[in-house]
Amino acid sequence: MRNMGLASKVVQILPTFDLESYLRSRTAAVDRALDCYLKRYSERSGNIGKAMHYGVFPGGKRIRPILVLAAGELFGAKRKTLLPFACAVEMIHCYSLIHDDLPALDNDDLRRGAPTNHKVFGEGLALLAGDGLLTEAFHVMSGPEVINDLPAERVLKLIRELSHAVGVAGLVGGQAFDLEAERREVDIGVVEYIHVRKTGALIRASMRIGAQVAGAKAAELRRVSRFGEALGLAFQIADDILDIMGEPAPGERAESGRSEWNKATYPSVVGIAKAQVRLSELLRQCRREIAPFGAAGEALRALADQVINRALKTNGKSLSKEMHG
Repeated sequence: MRNMGLASKVVQILPTFDLESYLRSRTAAVDRALDCYLKRYSERSGNIGKAMHYGVFPGGKRIRPILVLAAGELFGAKRKTLLPFACAVEMIHCYSLIHDDLPALDNDDLRRGAPTNHKVFGEGLALLAGDGLLTEAFHVMSGPEVINDLPAERVLKLIRELSHAVGVAGLVGGQAFDLEAERREVDIGVVEYIHVRKTGALIRASMRIGAQVAGAKAAELRRVSRFGEALGLAFQIADDILDIMGEPAPGERAESGRSEWNKATYPSVVGIAKAQVRLSELLRQCRREIAPFGAAGEALRALADQVINRALKTNGKSLSKEMHG
């Protein structure tokens, strides 16, 4: 009995997972790799290379490439093998931001506190910079260093996975529905449909790609897929809450002031308080899916906690009443 008491005390004083240190190290690795890939264009391609680099640096939270690394490392993949896929995912994310900011879509003047790509390079070059990043992503995924590390059949499967996630069935389709739903009355089902595609599809794919690079088993892949689905929806709901409240996420700076109340979002449809209830449900789902992996899944659990909790600490009740009163 005495030994059990000592064991209990030891468990209680074990250090908690250092998420900030984890994020810094993974972000630095992704940034180094991205810079290496993009330098070959910025040095010899004139303004298009500069516009592509500007669209990627300085980066934001790098959540999607970090999810690729975390999911792959969970099943034993080496970071060197995962980095081309992590960079490809981030290039696609950055392409989507450049295009989202264009006057034809969100018409934003700022991104992470700096002028948007089209404000610096003009609309035409910004459009092409986004196209360049999207195309380069698949070029990176199919490079010789990737083929040397993984079976060609698996690489082809991963290219198909990512292209599906960012095409009409995913990111592009979600953006189209979002555009069509703006200033229209929509129900929460339509909002989830948009979010699952516009934001969730790439986050889910990031998880699945990392796991498949590592050779995860079918049951393991299903579990991380469900985690990715819940996290993807939660990520967008949290962002929408913070945007409306004017509270940028950690590591971010305020975007331009376009009102989120005019868009099809959780808080604009059901209010902030109910959106936070949905966030709490999604956090519990994320924790359930990652729990069987034990300590090995701690990075993903901590990441989900940070992404979701940032929007659960706000004064949602009073703002919801103000919106719907």
